[in-house]
Amino acid sequence: MKFRNLMTLVLITAVLAGCKQEVKIEYPAAKKADQTDEYFGTVVADPYRWLEDDNSAETAEWVTAQNLITQDYLSKIPFRDALKTRFEKIWNFPRYGVPFKKGDRYFYFKNDGLQNQSVLYMQESLDAEPQVLLDPNTLSEDGTIALANISPSNDGQLLAYSISRGGSDWNEIVVMRIADKVMLSDTILWVKFSGISWHGDGFFYSAYDAPAEGQKLSGANQFHKVFYHKLGTSQSEDKLIFQDTENPQRNFYAGVTDDERFVFISESQSTSGNALYVKDMLNPNADFVKIAEGFENDYAPVDHIDGKFLVMTNFNAPLQQLVLIDPANPSPDSWTTIIPESKNVLQSVSLVGDLMLATYLEDANSKAYFFDYQGQKVQELELPAIGTLSGFSGEKGEQTAFYGFTSFTFPSSVYKYDLSSHVSTEYTTSEVDFDPEAYVTEQLFFTSKDGTKVPMFVVYRKDLKKNGKNPVLLYGYGGFNISLTPSFSIARLPFLESGGIYVTVNLRGGGEYGESWHKAGTKLSKQNVFDDFIGAAEYLIAEKYTNPDKIAILGGSNGGLLVGACMTQRPDLFKVAIPIVGVLDMLRYQNFTIGWAWADDYGRSDESEEMFRYLLGYSPLHNIKEGTNYPATLAITADHDDRVVPAHTFKFMAELQSKHQGSNPVLVRIETKAGHGAGKPTSKLIEESADMYGFIMHNLEMKPKF
Repeated sequence: MKFRNLMTLVLITAVLAGCKQEVKIEYPAAKKADQTDEYFGTVVADPYRWLEDDNSAETAEWVTAQNLITQDYLSKIPFRDALKTRFEKIWNFPRYGVPFKKGDRYFYFKNDGLQNQSVLYMQESLDAEPQVLLDPNTLSEDGTIALANISPSNDGQLLAYSISRGGSDWNEIVVMRIADKVMLSDTILWVKFSGISWHGDGFFYSAYDAPAEGQKLSGANQFHKVFYHKLGTSQSEDKLIFQDTENPQRNFYAGVTDDERFVFISESQSTSGNALYVKDMLNPNADFVKIAEGFENDYAPVDHIDGKFLVMTNFNAPLQQLVLIDPANPSPDSWTTIIPESKNVLQSVSLVGDLMLATYLEDANSKAYFFDYQGQKVQELELPAIGTLSGFSGEKGEQTAFYGFTSFTFPSSVYKYDLSSHVSTEYTTSEVDFDPEAYVTEQLFFTSKDGTKVPMFVVYRKDLKKNGKNPVLLYGYGGFNISLTPSFSIARLPFLESGGIYVTVNLRGGGEYGESWHKAGTKLSKQNVFDDFIGAAEYLIAEKYTNPDKIAILGGSNGGLLVGACMTQRPDLFKVAIPIVGVLDMLRYQNFTIGWAWADDYGRSDESEEMFRYLLGYSPLHNIKEGTNYPATLAITADHDDRVVPAHTFKFMAELQSKHQGSNPVLVRIETKAGHGAGKPTSKLIEESADMYGFIMHNLEMKPKF
């Protein structure tokens, strides 16, 4: 396939209207192959199947051409450089992680401001001088090698950590001796979806066999295994601990109790629901014992009390409960309920001091309470405001703990907590060039299409006038039991400063109201998610916050599916659409990397005719209509995304560009040496944010105030 001279790809006719330019773009030609698939007697065309090959020269040429026209368009946004300068200024402030203790040492992350990756610090005591333990910025010149996981040994003497290259989910584990920062010889490859759980003189981890040549970033991940690595030995000597040779699409995760006596294995076949196995390491020759059946419910072990296991579960408790399970008699009939299900979602339980801390979601806001081991409530953890509790860290027997807190206008701060007096004191705070007192956050409830009440958070300047003319950025996710809670984002500040309204919608499919809320947005009920998002936009219009020419929609991954579905179902309702690393081909998503694990939320096109027709009915790729004026679109993906492979975005945008009719630009931004999002260096975050928000604000005809 040959493209015309790339210098002639973009024909720009500028008609100045204020700061807005009307642009006519000639998109790169993309060949249409005669590729079809048959599903239950229905033939479906897939003309851009060739874009699934991430190793082909044709795909590379198409990517190059797309990036050229996109960067040409973005470079002509009048305030793009000023926006980037503003980002560089407001991003440049110290950010701290929540400290945690192992052995006698404390560990925490800190970013001075514009460092590409946060640095791991260590203190011998809380009064000691902090010292750099591991600086991932030294691992690569451009910051594209990132820490994926860290795990100090329980005595605080060793640090095992995994690194990711270019944003890939593939990790490598290495080990450092903390006292003198000497790297040991241990190196583990082809690690994926894994923890690092110390036991004795080694650790447990999960890995796959090495992928076939050319399949590293797109091939299906199958036959996950758990291994034990003994320090000082080669990976080839690692002991296979757990596998399933008959079911290739299963994942296994190993965890160890604080005293290292018990090893748990969690077995899953999707993103929710698991079986749970345990082994008593006092009897190393014993087999693993299954104490919870999969895969209809979730089981999260907390720790053990005298050989009985504290487990958080939604079995017969959609909002979660904490139970005590005796491995000698693990039947649910024999469980002891410690913390019963309540009206709010139980999110987590941890053992700190001589108490248990239980965190809850109440209308997507954090609440936290201390309980004794018998389940009696002792004390509420008083939080600074309505917002999100994150990263509570404390050890059994210790009287000092730490936690993080944030909200939409409250930058993440770390608090020190005295468990004897139950008093919080501010430990570290972030000073951002931003005035939180100038903004207000509302929580509103609207009625969705089927009568369901759905909440959303709305953030805007206090001087806003509800005249139906305000720009809105509508964000959602709606899947995999993931809850959207108040959080602070540097990237959205210039949008808010310039009079924009930021909205987070707590859609069905998420976990804000427990498993029933999650299930109401899955499989044959997935349309509820899109109806909720559309309903939020219609509510904001009816209440005079905005109008269809002033609404941008944004979402990533499963949220990219949300954006793709809503812009194809209601192109009249939105002015701008930003699908990021989106799942956009609902008929073939299960064929790539870990896509098969999403079937509990989505269903599969090959499981039944009913499921196929439902997926076909909303799949963004398959619902682009000829001659339709779609919203101004900037789809964002990355060449190393091996979670949601970039082929989803490539095929969607090739189809969109071929059928879209109108003056709105429909462009794709393809990042290099980046993946699904985790570990992206600050420099790339700033570039991407300037491009994305520049595109949004330009196409909403906003007048920047920076």
